[in-house]
Amino acid sequence: MSNVISSESQKLTKKKRKFGEILSNDLRAFPIIVGLAVLGVFFSAQSDVFLTSRNLSNLLLQSTVVGIMALGIMFVLLVKEIDLSIAAINGVTAVLMAKLIVEFGFSPWVAIPFAIAVGAVIGGISARWVTFVGVPSFVVTLGLGLALNGVQLLLLPQTSRYGLMGTGVENIAQIKLAGFAAWGIFALGLACFAILVFSSVVRRQRHGLETSIVTSLLLPISGAALFGAIVVSILNAHQGIPLVVLIFAVLLAIGGYVLKETQFGLYLYAVGNNDEAARRAGIKVHHIKMAAFAIAGGVAALAGVIAASRTLGVGVFTGGGVGGGTLLLESIAAAVIGGVSLFGGRGSIHAALLGCLVIGTVQNGLNLMGVENEVRLIVTGLLLVLAVSVDKLIEKATGQQSF
Repeated sequence: MSNVISSESQKLTKKKRKFGEILSNDLRAFPIIVGLAVLGVFFSAQSDVFLTSRNLSNLLLQSTVVGIMALGIMFVLLVKEIDLSIAAINGVTAVLMAKLIVEFGFSPWVAIPFAIAVGAVIGGISARWVTFVGVPSFVVTLGLGLALNGVQLLLLPQTSRYGLMGTGVENIAQIKLAGFAAWGIFALGLACFAILVFSSVVRRQRHGLETSIVTSLLLPISGAALFGAIVVSILNAHQGIPLVVLIFAVLLAIGGYVLKETQFGLYLYAVGNNDEAARRAGIKVHHIKMAAFAIAGGVAALAGVIAASRTLGVGVFTGGGVGGGTLLLESIAAAVIGGVSLFGGRGSIHAALLGCLVIGTVQNGLNLMGVENEVRLIVTGLLLVLAVSVDKLIEKATGQQSF
């Protein structure tokens, strides 16, 4: 009798563990998608404008800067670190770019790559300080952020603003691809995604790993096709696909490939889960962390350029202002709400997309309802707490350690 009970208990534990693995990995985005759908239904009931193509296009456009910032910070979170200087990097590199163009006559084709490179170098230097001296990244990047805020003020002219109208930078935010061009971009992107998914499935089967054709191949491709078709239809109904949205999509594709298909991506997760074990396995942990911080810095600089092109200038307000303002908090919140662990080793590239859409939907919907900014900040903070709480509840319910 005891053997039967023991056998049934082992089967139940095995099923629970398998369900936990699925929920912690393959279906990690499911609660976020459900929450996003609930928000959409709620705000559409509150405002007739919410589901119009114009508003949805603006919502997606307004979410890109936070989404790009979240994409960068997730590389740092994966290695169990934090970067509180990304908003300051966003601001100082955007001002540097504007200064080079306006005062020194540099072409945007030179100034923009230079600003992005400076952002990556700043991120790499802060990581080197963390790994070499041993000071916690929280302290290093907090201090670095304040120092960069000072540098940003020094770079600005006496008017405290550089206008970028007529420099060519404004075209980044103004260019849109509509009609057949938009559908052509969609078809090309879907084809590339399908090839990557198929190659991943073939490689897993070649190594003798258990692979489901339905969940590993058909569902991802059909889901991407459905989601992409809906997005392109909405954007085409209002002027087309903005270039900044296309840039965000390309960054998501590159980030997804790096995390899932490269050795560097594997090392990121290994370092985040157990940096000491990774070190003993021969992984150069400090190099991986420097690369993660450099990516976050470079991506933050790119987001600064995009933000400057939308506001047609830079100033004290760029990068969220002194201290990073809400930009820093929203960027970290978007990554965490999207499913990236604050404690390293877990997260997928879709976290940046889903997280920024949740935050953008909340802000857009509450704005249409005429709610004050103070309430929007409160709701965003509560969403962050709720996202981390969901992780802990999944851990308790399935026996999977989420962090």
